[in-house]
Amino acid sequence: MYKNFLFFIGVVFIATGTINAQTRTASTPAQPRIIVGMMVDQMRWDYLYRFQDRYTEGGFKRLLKEGFTCENTLIDYSPTITACGHTCVYTGSVPAIHGIVGNDWFDRSKGKGIGCVDDESVNLVGSADGGTGQSPHNNLATTITDQLRIASNYQSKTVGVAIKDRASILPAGHAATAAFWFNGKDGNFVTSTYYMKELPDWAKRFNEKKVVDQYYNNDWETLFPIETYTLSTADDKSYEGTANGEEKPVFPHRLKQFKGKNYGAVRTTPYGNTLTFDFAKAAIEGYNLGGGKFTDFLAVSFSSPDAIGHTYGPNSIEVEDNYLRLDRELADFFNYLDKRYGKNNYLYFITADHGVSESPGYYLENKMPSGALEDKDFSKPLVEGLQRKFGVEKPILSFANYQLYMNWDELDQKGADRKEVEKTIKSILLKAPGIANVLAMESLGTAPIPDHIKSMLIKGYNVKRSGDFVVIPQPTWKGGSVKGATHGTWYPYDAHIPLVWMGWKIKPGATNRVTGMADIAPTLAALLHIQMPSGAIGIPITEITGK
Repeated sequence: MYKNFLFFIGVVFIATGTINAQTRTASTPAQPRIIVGMMVDQMRWDYLYRFQDRYTEGGFKRLLKEGFTCENTLIDYSPTITACGHTCVYTGSVPAIHGIVGNDWFDRSKGKGIGCVDDESVNLVGSADGGTGQSPHNNLATTITDQLRIASNYQSKTVGVAIKDRASILPAGHAATAAFWFNGKDGNFVTSTYYMKELPDWAKRFNEKKVVDQYYNNDWETLFPIETYTLSTADDKSYEGTANGEEKPVFPHRLKQFKGKNYGAVRTTPYGNTLTFDFAKAAIEGYNLGGGKFTDFLAVSFSSPDAIGHTYGPNSIEVEDNYLRLDRELADFFNYLDKRYGKNNYLYFITADHGVSESPGYYLENKMPSGALEDKDFSKPLVEGLQRKFGVEKPILSFANYQLYMNWDELDQKGADRKEVEKTIKSILLKAPGIANVLAMESLGTAPIPDHIKSMLIKGYNVKRSGDFVVIPQPTWKGGSVKGATHGTWYPYDAHIPLVWMGWKIKPGATNRVTGMADIAPTLAALLHIQMPSGAIGIPITEITGK
């Protein structure tokens, strides 16, 4: 009797253990069905909290409640520019290694400027006009999406989606299943022959709907009564820019006039986010992402916040309304992922490629130091001064990414001493208002500047692709005019970005420990037990990996 009782208890324990093990397996599988990497172009860290009073429970609030937030995530390098950011997140590397030093740069071997994803060897696919296409071939390192493909012997599917070509192509990786971006000329999502000869049927059907025309029917009205946007400046400020031919930067933004013709106008409206979400869902279903034996990866980037922020500035009603709408769409997207995969079966993270400064006009209006670097104070005096000093016709080949590309061939022919050239450049530029410093790129290691800034500049310097001198503006200054806003510097408003994880294996919490943008890809590699990308210099975030 006693033995039978013990046998019965043993069976119960074994059965219970088996059930518990099955429950644990069901709730936390060995691998996520899909990873969704979301980048919001120009999303400053503080946007997670700034508009929280009107965020829904299911969007950013859910993310912060159920997810783990790395509150002090900083970009590892300078310049803090879109293409560099997208590449860094997915390579775990920096421009010094992966070679994407800007959205474009001057190519000395070709004697001209090139785009970061330009590729003359491929053609555009999905556009009636055709033309030269784009690819990731300028990225010199592998991505975490590449490593996922390698680890599964190319059975995992990786797909990039964005309005901007670079924001889709660079995250999706060299070995991507596909990358799609938006063609404002005809309103189609397109790709290139690097990936495929023609669009998949599901993508063709999506394009045939011309959903942008449906968005335009609504114009862009504020989500709430405009007088309730108390965290923003007045609607019509002199330092706000305008978009799409409008006379004033005010609501409502009329869009019906663009139906059937100006599809590019959607970029500077929240409907660009709606469009991206819609196509991302179509890609998930079209490729059955997360439906196979191995983990898939959707790399999706939202480009409209950048266009809106550049135009109207971060204190505009337009930016506030954009994030209130994005919050609601994010909540809908989470519900979609929950229903399709189950809460613990997908891994999600959100970050940004860079932040943004306030508009110089906003700073000046509120008695803070700022200004605009104008041509008459900057480039014109520099070129004319070098011409007089050294007798050269074209001393500078290009100014890109806050860097000067010097015409050394002509300067050397004139017998110009390079140290004297450096001295002359500094003497001219340091007289200009708004310029903090000018540094020779090859001598960054010995530059008399704080180590943190020095490290960021060195990591952003690629010996084959970067310029010869870097120009550092004063805090809060920008080039051009006091209107609108921009980014690209080492300063915290450009470099402090959000990073929040949610879903598979993520325990709720937060850390204020400094983490880097380059740590994201190694963290994913550690979670998935796969090799990190070839040029990675970041380290896994142990609060996420648990080890």
